[in-house]
Amino acid sequence: QQRIRELEKQVRRLEEHNTILKKATTALLMSDSLNGSR
Repeated sequence: QQRIRELEKQVRRLEEHNTILKKATTALLMSDSLNGSR
């Protein structure tokens, strides 16, 4: 039971990181395209 709880905690943390990475990537791509259009 303890092991499962630990794994769930890890998964949640990874999903948070994933969301942050996606937002960062999107922001980078957007700023890139803004710079490219100039």
